[in-house]
Amino acid sequence: MTLATAYGCILIAALLPYVWVAVAKTGAPGYNNRNPRAWIAKQAGNYRVQRANAAHLNAFEAFAPFAAGVLMAQAAGVDHARIAMLAVAFVVVRVAHGALYLADVQLARSLAWMAGYACVVALMVLAALAAS
Repeated sequence: MTLATAYGCILIAALLPYVWVAVAKTGAPGYNNRNPRAWIAKQAGNYRVQRANAAHLNAFEAFAPFAAGVLMAQAAGVDHARIAMLAVAFVVVRVAHGALYLADVQLARSLAWMAGYACVVALMVLAALAAS
């Protein structure tokens, strides 16, 4: 795996929130693009829409630290194969996280979140160690 793989993972992670919001917006009739947040708020009884929207928001929250971790590790001179391995692992568990969110499998979803967070922390720790 190369650094291009890791950069591709940044792209995938940047697009992932839009996958989950598309699931949310197509999950119930009458989607209103003029006021999408009000429409989502009115879907309180539609748990699939609410979970897809939560996965969407969580994917945005996870993106910035992940992208920073990859770029920090690359700038610090961490082995490109190690960066790519952690980036691919992050994307795999974040896709699983969203799917588990939709399936309403709380424990597995939380474990996937923790695994993704561990990848980000590992990238940042490797960057700090390489820079010191």
